Amino acid sequence: MSEIGPAELLRRRVADDPSRPLVTFYDDATGERVELSAKTFDNWVAKTANLLVDGLAAEPGGRVVLALPPHWQSAAWLMACWSAGLEAVPADPGGPADGTDEISDATEPAGASGPYLLVAAEEVLDRMLTDPGADEIVGLSLHALGGALADCPPGVVDYAVEVRSYGDRFVPSAEITPESPALHVTKTTLTGAEVVREAFGAAAKWGLDAQDRVLVDMPYTTLDGVLAGLVAPLASGASVIIQRNFDKAALERRVTLEHVTAVAGVSGWNVPSGSVKRLL
Repeated sequence: MSEIGPAELLRRRVADDPSRPLVTFYDDATGERVELSAKTFDNWVAKTANLLVDGLAAEPGGRVVLALPPHWQSAAWLMACWSAGLEAVPADPGGPADGTDEISDATEPAGASGPYLLVAAEEVLDRMLTDPGADEIVGLSLHALGGALADCPPGVVDYAVEVRSYGDRFVPSAEITPESPALHVTKTTLTGAEVVREAFGAAAKWGLDAQDRVLVDMPYTTLDGVLAGLVAPLASGASVIIQRNFDKAALERRVTLEHVTAVAGVSGWNVPSGSVKRLL
């Protein structure tokens, strides 16, 4: 198989099976549940990529720091970065902006080397406003109904407001290749082709196929989190269920209702023998 990048995995999924669920999201603190088919997820990715390129003047090879929790919008931003030929840097919203070093004072963000676009959840946006390395800052409310930021600071782009005006079809630049840097996690940078190779390897190791429903309780700040939470399900034809503010009391019912066949990062649960695979 010739080398491809992560965005091509999504294009193939949309072409092969556009209506089947690709990403399901739960927030146990709010009771929110969102389910997106491959086509709907692709629409959000395209709108976000168009915002990046046409609204924020992002160019292939640029860097985007994603200070976001596990969320379906976080997954869409990852894929939008890859679609636009940008290097995604997932970061712990409670840690520094570059996601590489521990800091003792969470009110003092540390910048990544070189300028970048910073995308931050509303809950940490105030802390991120003083980040000296960010050329632009985008704030995400992560509101269940797609609402705007409660209080958008001057100079911050309100994602929920701005993204609505962008088209749901994205045409990538000819400059983008699978060998372009695509992901920086745990002090390691991977090209798009390497991310895809890791995804196929993980899918084979975990025995995933199109019948699998993978429940994930992991952030996107590690390669395993990115693989389990998005790219390995894409590579294998499986679908993913992302959790935030996980409530263990809801687990058994969720596994049953969502027909979960595999879990990653779900701690404190003895997986029933033979019925559900534990990936990580």
